[in-house]
Amino acid sequence: MDLSLQSKILRALQEREIMRIGGNQLIKFDARLIIATHKNLSEETQKGNFREDLYFRIMGLPIELPPLRERGNDVLILAKHFIERYAEENRVKSPVLTITAKDKMLKYHFPGNIRELKAVIDLACVMSDGKEILPDDINFQNTRSGEDLFAVSEKSLREYTADIITFFLKKYNNDVVEVAHKLDIGKSTIYNMIKNGEIKTKN
Repeated sequence: MDLSLQSKILRALQEREIMRIGGNQLIKFDARLIIATHKNLSEETQKGNFREDLYFRIMGLPIELPPLRERGNDVLILAKHFIERYAEENRVKSPVLTITAKDKMLKYHFPGNIRELKAVIDLACVMSDGKEILPDDINFQNTRSGEDLFAVSEKSLREYTADIITFFLKKYNNDVVEVAHKLDIGKSTIYNMIKNGEIKTKN
């Protein structure tokens, strides 16, 4: 918020009165203020980006909402809620999240938080057979950088290797020879990882 606008907000809160744009009459008001921010206002105050007097004026009961990736099974509780809402709005029976679909959801970091979760669930409901939501029905559109992804999704080198090979197998229609050539690895490595269940392919 621009500093000049902050001063106007501060005055309105202190005097509990406002004047409409183009008007000349003060209007009293009685309201409770709820503020949301993704920034640390204390730090912004120290940087001079936020008025100190306004900061102390709005300090009340802080409620911290951690990002979705830090809320564990809350993801599944919210997913169930969105499934039920989708079913109600579209007058259909609620599909059930399979165990493997739940596992896929819990491993994802949801950079878009609640909005992204709802979008993912709505699409999964559409893609499902109407009875169950399978892992393939859940699609994530990751817009974060690779560095951010590694920071929130810690895996072993072997697991990352499996993810990369799986991606290329899907891209090249499970052509192991072509993927081995593209990634400059031995095709026996890919076959062994498939045999050991580290990589799952579709026939």
